[in-house]
Amino acid sequence: MSRGRGEVGFAIASCAVLVVYNNLAGMLPWHRRRYILLNVCATGAALAAAAASGLTVTDLGLGRAELRPGVRLGSRLATAAAGGWVLIAAVPATRPVLRDERIIGLSGRELAYQVLLRIPLGTVLWEETAFRGVLQAALGRVMPAGAAIAVTSGVFGIWHIHPTAGAARVNRLADRPGQTLAAVASGVAATAAGGVLLSWLRVRSGSLAAPVLLHLATNCGGALTAWAIARLAPPDAPVDGARPA
Repeated sequence: MSRGRGEVGFAIASCAVLVVYNNLAGMLPWHRRRYILLNVCATGAALAAAAASGLTVTDLGLGRAELRPGVRLGSRLATAAAGGWVLIAAVPATRPVLRDERIIGLSGRELAYQVLLRIPLGTVLWEETAFRGVLQAALGRVMPAGAAIAVTSGVFGIWHIHPTAGAARVNRLADRPGQTLAAVASGVAATAAGGVLLSWLRVRSGSLAAPVLLHLATNCGGALTAWAIARLAPPDAPVDGARPA
């Protein structure tokens, strides 16, 4: 019985920490400057806490036996995600979706830093370990699998409140409070929905490798495509294929 209370307590604490971490830490300048280092350390801390709570490497999706199926499934979906970005870029009507002021102003060196280091280590490794690894496993011990996926995905959506608000401001999509609220609500809903897919991949493959690969392809592919399109079609060029008047 005491172990059951400990498992419930660890699951609740995991939810609380993840709800707060990104939305508060993201406001601090020192966190942005040391993003990779801090999130890699947070990844290690999360794994250590999970091990102390009794979760095994297999529970966390890090088992050797499940690695190959996870890589196979994740690779197929990562390829599909990459193709999706190419399709969005190729269709003039959807190309404006790729305009992101945080990306298009980067130099080639800055972009390489983003897609080779910051996104893989600071974002994907940390988020997949925290959510599809630790949180989903912790919740899976105290509630049905479907409920664990729903809660994990909901927390994943809440995790993105501050980043979504920041992106909306940078891209001038939220000049008024109502617009900011709408942008944040849609961002939370979209990331929660994405979280459901990533959690399902974790369950289907038994490995964290599958959601990691899809997450990488989505984030890095989006950044690369947005950067490339910004250089092929400068800001003053028409994005719908029409000639300027």
